[in-house]
Amino acid sequence: MVPGYAELHCVSNYTFLRGASDPEELVHRAAQLGYAALAITDECSVAGVVRAHLAAKKAGIRLLVGAEATLACGLRLVLLAQSLAGYERLCGLLTLARRAAPKGEYRLARADFPAATEGLVSLWLPAGEGSAEEGAWVRDRFPGRAWVAVELHKGADDAGRLAALQALGCALGLPLVAAGDVHMHRRSRKRLQDVLTAIRLKTPVAQAGRRLQPNGERYLRPIGRLARAYPPALLAATLDVAARCGFSLDEIRYEYPRELVPAGETPATHLRKLALAGLARRYPEGAPASVAATVEHELRLIAELGYEPFFLTVHDIVAFARGRAILCQGRGSAANSAVCYCLGITEVDPGRMSVLFERFISKERNEPPDIDVDFEHQRREEVIQYLYAKYGRERAALTAVVITYQPRSALRDVGKALGLSLDQVDLLAKSLSWWDDREALKKRLVEAGFDPENRVVKQVVELTGELVGFPRHLSQHPGGFVIDNRRLSRLVPVENASMPDRTVIQWDKDDLDALGLLKVDVLGLGMLSCIRRAIDLVNGYR
Repeated sequence: MVPGYAELHCVSNYTFLRGASDPEELVHRAAQLGYAALAITDECSVAGVVRAHLAAKKAGIRLLVGAEATLACGLRLVLLAQSLAGYERLCGLLTLARRAAPKGEYRLARADFPAATEGLVSLWLPAGEGSAEEGAWVRDRFPGRAWVAVELHKGADDAGRLAALQALGCALGLPLVAAGDVHMHRRSRKRLQDVLTAIRLKTPVAQAGRRLQPNGERYLRPIGRLARAYPPALLAATLDVAARCGFSLDEIRYEYPRELVPAGETPATHLRKLALAGLARRYPEGAPASVAATVEHELRLIAELGYEPFFLTVHDIVAFARGRAILCQGRGSAANSAVCYCLGITEVDPGRMSVLFERFISKERNEPPDIDVDFEHQRREEVIQYLYAKYGRERAALTAVVITYQPRSALRDVGKALGLSLDQVDLLAKSLSWWDDREALKKRLVEAGFDPENRVVKQVVELTGELVGFPRHLSQHPGGFVIDNRRLSRLVPVENASMPDRTVIQWDKDDLDALGLLKVDVLGLGMLSCIRRAIDLVNGYR
């Protein structure tokens, strides 16, 4: 009988320019193949795990959360979260590694690993036949939670490598487990994976040589195929490792900052006090009964959903800006809130306009509120640095934006990887419109003097189509801040942004929404800066 299997080492296209399949494709394919579980282990990253988490729920397969990393000494590991505590340790390690290096890079040393590694499983990925010294370090740092990962891909010396690792594992007292070093959900993505490698190395595929993967075996293989490659005990061990990893992203609990609530008060009582004070200020001759009733209704719903700290945080940011004479204005669905009006966040008077609070917050929709506040774009940095100063860089960071390949950028990179000249690539890219589909691209090729039936040209068309929509790198949201009551890196890794004095988490706004995490939008608006300059000009003539 063929044993079951859990894939413990798999990178998605969120390991930028390495992985050739997106998290959803990997999850769905693993479920089709009957895998017991799938680990998404992107390099020093959990940027793709929320998408995988949602897909795994739909597909009915267990998702293991982890990451791979290559240490400064060359040691390669896969770390898997067994528990919430282990996940928090993993995020802390990834944060440490990312913050120690420029954007897009990481640095991790053995000394960075804490003495306590409970909650983490470690798979050692030995180079060649492995080093006893490396293996001993892994064994001692992860006692009872370390395995030697055996990854066989139809190499010329698979049998010899397996025998050497079995002997090394026996000598060190480390068990062995099968793993796939998966880069794609189907082997048909091998061409795209080669192109990604060439783009990463900044060299044409034809010149990449041995730096390309030697064959197409790094895909999610059918269990029967795996059974022909690995001893049954190594496949069974994957199920043992997976059984130890019970962590789910559903366990994450977000805590909003508490320092905005004075001693002796609760978030609910303090928000009520501020809202009623604002109500009296907005309506000095007495609020209309309908508005007062609306405020009470909103406060009850906000309390029921536990969103008081969010409103207090936005109120605090707006109060800071107004105290510095920074023009700001709330907008969007928040303008339907009488509480936001009373707090000075928005300017739509519910006494004069018909507003629908449920468009902003609805218990039935079960979506976190979204308050967009625009600030003078020339002074927004003051607000951003205020948030960092108030909450500390350990507790506040910007939300990520996933920058994806668009037709032009995909065509440029694929064309260069397949050996087209820079002039040819530029000619094609400049003639391409973002809305062009594959047929339109063929037409552009003919207009540019290319034969659409040429083998290389066909590959350019096909691979460009595959690459469009792939994540290229993480950028920073225009102003979406995530603030936590504890270290933010216990929820998600934090890394350096390209701009100085900025940090960014590895999740975007869709990830945050999916997990029910709140962000505060601190946005820049050029028109507010224009209004400020106009006011200053008028005042200058008085």
